Amino acid sequence: MKYSVTKRITKRPYVLLCVYLLAFAFGCKKSEEQGTEPKEKSKPNIIFILTDDQRWDALGYAGNPLAHTPQMDKLAEQGVFFKNTIATTPICSASRASIFTGLHERTHRYSFSSTSIKPSYMKNAFPRLLKEAGYYTGLYGKFGVKYKGLDTLYHEHENYDLRYDRKDITSYYYKTLGKDTVHLTRYTGQKGLEFIKKAPKDKPFCLQLSFSAPHASDNTVEQYFWQEENNHVLANTTIPKANISEDAYYDKLPQLVKDGFSRLRWYWRNDTEEKYQHSVKGYFRMIAGIDNEIAKIRAELEQKGIADNTIIVLMGDNGFFLGERQISGKWLMYDNSIKVPLIVYDPRQDHHEDVDAVALNIDIPSTLLDFAGVAIPETWHGKSLKPLVYAEEKTTARDTILIEHLWDFKNIAASEGVRTKDWKYFRYVKDKTIEELYHLKNDPKETQNLAKDENYKDVLLKLRTKCDALIAHYADRNDLKPEDMSVVTGRTSTFSWNYPTTETQAAFQILVSSSKEKALNNIGDIWDTTKITSTEKSYQVALKSLPKGNYYWKIRVWDALNRVGAYTAPVEVKLK
Repeated sequence: MKYSVTKRITKRPYVLLCVYLLAFAFGCKKSEEQGTEPKEKSKPNIIFILTDDQRWDALGYAGNPLAHTPQMDKLAEQGVFFKNTIATTPICSASRASIFTGLHERTHRYSFSSTSIKPSYMKNAFPRLLKEAGYYTGLYGKFGVKYKGLDTLYHEHENYDLRYDRKDITSYYYKTLGKDTVHLTRYTGQKGLEFIKKAPKDKPFCLQLSFSAPHASDNTVEQYFWQEENNHVLANTTIPKANISEDAYYDKLPQLVKDGFSRLRWYWRNDTEEKYQHSVKGYFRMIAGIDNEIAKIRAELEQKGIADNTIIVLMGDNGFFLGERQISGKWLMYDNSIKVPLIVYDPRQDHHEDVDAVALNIDIPSTLLDFAGVAIPETWHGKSLKPLVYAEEKTTARDTILIEHLWDFKNIAASEGVRTKDWKYFRYVKDKTIEELYHLKNDPKETQNLAKDENYKDVLLKLRTKCDALIAHYADRNDLKPEDMSVVTGRTSTFSWNYPTTETQAAFQILVSSSKEKALNNIGDIWDTTKITSTEKSYQVALKSLPKGNYYWKIRVWDALNRVGAYTAPVEVKLK
């Protein structure tokens, strides 16, 4: 008996070991058959939420008492909030083109007036690269860029935006769910829920939800339309007067800004107390509507059991003026316009931080690909923010960034400039002598233009030079570049040019200036043709009123996609 007990005792570890090894082997075999991976090695799902016109401080987390954003705040509290995120071009079409391509507007040259984004730049669009890498991709909402190849980017997609052709509430209420006509925000949220529910289980997904809100319905009297469920937001609140909204701050604006849409849209939305209260409340109520949808999406992720492996990225496409300087809209180079919110929440790592380092909209594609383990194209201008999300790095190693808005549109003054941590410099493309310089560290509201202050002459020159260098660095190498420029003078003057390309010119603009300095600053004080639609490479004009002397001319041309190229260097003209 004693022998028997001893025998059983000595055999037990061996038997247990055999059972364990058999179970492990069976488990591994089952795992191989099912194609599962250890959690830490599986590809994460990605949800990229893009809002329209949400400025950087339109969040409760950013300290704004007007914002009702509990879900966005929760994402920021659980994830990483980038405090200084810049839209390199602060208008929806060009910003979205930059987000898809990872390129500055200076390179892709896409704007509202373009007939299409250049297909070669979309070959590396981040949804396409994710799709090719095995991700199941989807888009619902505002794509925002004219491009016919959405099927090459997404397995599922529905591209829609608010209806600018409508002058009432149906601009936002025209999509249906079942028998109900619903707000576009609710529709986009529901399409996101349906995508998550039926997404394949054998591959990761990347879902883009591009909300039109809180963009105003420009062609309506009301401007803002929100869901009734958000009537409680700011219901008993009187919106305080906007910062720097006194006459003095409007008076400081350049005349070409005062003459444009920035002031016109202020009249639409903010020029009376009644309009101002309605517009600001409407703006934040529409953001609250997006917040409601985020709550539903996160609940669905939990329900499906994939919340702990789904990264959520939230960003605005550009900033927005809410009455500051007595203007509205975006597109200008002030921080109200270029700063946007950015939150990156990765549930796989327990790290929260408010990051001071400057992030850019063009960093988004690199970041998404990095999370997915997909190679980042070397041609992209942005950087992955993943090292900052994981606290592996503290900075993006940027000292100066290029900011610009190049859309050639008479009602919005095109501008270009640079921003550092402490300084901002910008100028207007139509007249580069109109410059603005702000010491952001001491003047965060940008109220004291130091461009003409002799004490800051060296700073101005340094940033102007840096701006020129970045413009040259990011210039589109493939745009139409006129060469062989010549002028034959007589009763009429014939301006001629050529370019070594097989592409077709769609239009041109000629400037004639009284001095080389004015020509360099794009001031056509003698003659400015403005944009002339023509495929011809010569143009005749009578310049009878000109006295004899030396003048300078330059030209820029539009290509077949209606993308405007850069001006040529000025060429001297001698009238005898």
